[in-house]
Amino acid sequence: MKPDPQHPLYLPFATALRDKLRGGYSLSKLRADLLAAVTVGIVAVPLTMALAIGSGVPPQYGLYTAIVAGLLIALTGGSRFSVSGPTAAFIVILHPIAEQYGLGGLVTAGLMAGLMLITMGVARMGKLIQFIPYPVTTGFAAGSAAVIVSLQFKDFFGLQLAAQPDHFLDRIWRVGQALPSFHPPDLVIGAATLAVLLLWPRLKTSLPAPLIGMMAGTALAWLLSQFVAGFEVATIASRFNYVHGRQTLAGIPPFLPHLALPWQLPGPNGQPLGLSLGLIEDLLGPAMAIALLGAIKSLLCAVVADGMTGTKHDPDAELIGQGIGNVIAPFFGGIAATGALARTVSNIRAGARSPLAAVFQAGFILLVLVAMAPLLGHLPMAALAALLLQGAWNMSERQHFRHIFRVAPGSDILVLLVCFGLTVIFNMVIAISVGVVLAALLFMSRMAELTGGKHIEADHLHLESPLPDGVRLYEVSGSLFFGAAEKAMSALHDISARPRAVIINIEGVTSMDVSGLVALDSAIERLRNDGVLVAVAGVHGQPALLMRRAGLRNIPGKLLLSASLPQALMRVRHALGESATGQPWLTDQII
Repeated sequence: MKPDPQHPLYLPFATALRDKLRGGYSLSKLRADLLAAVTVGIVAVPLTMALAIGSGVPPQYGLYTAIVAGLLIALTGGSRFSVSGPTAAFIVILHPIAEQYGLGGLVTAGLMAGLMLITMGVARMGKLIQFIPYPVTTGFAAGSAAVIVSLQFKDFFGLQLAAQPDHFLDRIWRVGQALPSFHPPDLVIGAATLAVLLLWPRLKTSLPAPLIGMMAGTALAWLLSQFVAGFEVATIASRFNYVHGRQTLAGIPPFLPHLALPWQLPGPNGQPLGLSLGLIEDLLGPAMAIALLGAIKSLLCAVVADGMTGTKHDPDAELIGQGIGNVIAPFFGGIAATGALARTVSNIRAGARSPLAAVFQAGFILLVLVAMAPLLGHLPMAALAALLLQGAWNMSERQHFRHIFRVAPGSDILVLLVCFGLTVIFNMVIAISVGVVLAALLFMSRMAELTGGKHIEADHLHLESPLPDGVRLYEVSGSLFFGAAEKAMSALHDISARPRAVIINIEGVTSMDVSGLVALDSAIERLRNDGVLVAVAGVHGQPALLMRRAGLRNIPGKLLLSASLPQALMRVRHALGESATGQPWLTDQII
C-alpha cells in the first residue's frame, strides 16, 4: 500500500526525502554540504560543550546531543536547512532540573518533552505556536539571558562556589559574597576570550569568532602557564572526569555512551534515578516548558531559514522531527535539543544545499569527539564561560525590548515585564504559563472593548425608509464571545416602554461562541415573554452556523431570522400587518 503523504506520521520522513532529492543531488552539492558541515561543526564543538556545562552536566553530553538529536532532526524534520542541538535558551530550564534530579532527571524530562512535541505535530499544532504573544517571547528571552549571565560568573571569575543556587537572587548574593576570592588567571583568560569574541567580527573575515576566541583563550592560557609562575586556570580536564573500565580518566570520553534507559542514569546522589509516577509528575511542568520553548525556537529558526533561502518549511513535520530527536537522544545521554538559530544561519551562509549538511555536521562532531577528546580537555572553563556570555548577549533581545517600551501599549509592556521578572526571579515554567495567560486575558479585554451594542435612534444607512412606529433597532458588532457577550447585549436591557417589535442587527458580528449565543438567546427569550416580536438581522457565516446547530429557527409572529437588515424590516412590516406589497414572503428558514 502506497504511503499517504498527508498522513501526519508520514510527514517528517516524506519532507526530508523530498528536500534531500529536490532538483537531484550532485557532487557539487555534496562538496558544498561537507564544507558547511565542517564550518559549522568547528563552532558547534566548543559551543555545545559550554551549553552542557551551563545546563549543569559534563560537557560530553552537549556533544552527544548535537550528534544524535542533530542527525535525527535533520533527517525527519520539516525544515530544509535548520541545524538542531542544545541551545542557550534551554539553560534556564535545564540547570534547575540537573541540580535537583541529576543527569537522569534531565534526560528523562527531555524524553517527556519529545513525546509532547510529537503529539503537537501529529495534532497539527505547528501553526498555533505563532499565537504566542511577542512580548511573552521577548520577556523570557531577555530574562533567560540575565540568568545565563549569572550562571557564568563562577567560571569567568574563578570563584569558589560549592554550588550554584537555583534562584537568581540567591545566586547573585552568593556571587557577591565570593567576589573577593576571585582567581585572577581565570579572569584574565575569560576577559581575553570575551574581547576576541566581541572584536573579531569587526574584521569581516570568514573565520568564525567562536573558533578564534577558543583558540586564543586556550593558547594564551598555555603560554602564560609556561612563562608566569603559578599561572593556572581550570580546564575541562581539571574539572571533569569519566570512568572507563576500572579507571577514572580526566576530561571527556572519546566515544559515544552505550545505550541506556534515561531514568537509569545517575540522579543527584550519583545512583540510578529510577522511574516512578512521582518523578513523572514532578518533571511534567519542566517537560512542558521544554516542549513549548523547543517548539517556538525550532519554528522560529525554520522561518528565518525560509526567509534566507526562499524555501518553505512544514511546521507540523518540524515538530514531529524535533520530537523524534528528543525522544531518542536521551537513550544516548542527549539533553534537550531544538533548532539553533545562529548555527542555522551559519549553515546557510557557508553554502549548505540540503539537510545532509546538518547530517554531515553531526558526523563531524562525532569524528572530533573520537579523535580529539584529549585536546578538548585543555579548553579553559573561563573561555567557555565567555562564549556563553556572548551567547546570552546575542539572545537578550535588547533592541526588541527597548522597541516594545517605546511603541507598545501599556498592557504589552506589562506582559513583557511580568515575563522578564518571573523568568529571572523564579523560572521559565512559571514565566511562560503566567505570561501566556496574562496576555490572553488582556487580549480578550481589548477585544471586548471592540464589541458593543447600541440603540439606533436615527434612520439606518441600509434602510430606504424610516422604522415603523413601535419598532426599535439595536445593532451589535464585534466578536460576541464570553468576555464581551453581556456588554454587547446590555443595551437590550435598557428598554423603557415596551415596543411592538425589536430588530437585533448582528451583521457586524464576525464570530460568536456559546456564551455569546446564550446571551443572545436570553435577550430574545425575555423580549418574547414580554410579547415583543423579535427579528434578528444579518444572520450569516459562523454565527448562522452556530445558531442553526443550537436549533434557533423562525417562529412566525414571534421570532424572525433574516440574512440582511432590509429583509428583516420587510418581515417585521408583514408580521405587523403594515406591508403595502403583494409579493410572496420568504420562507421561514435561517439564511
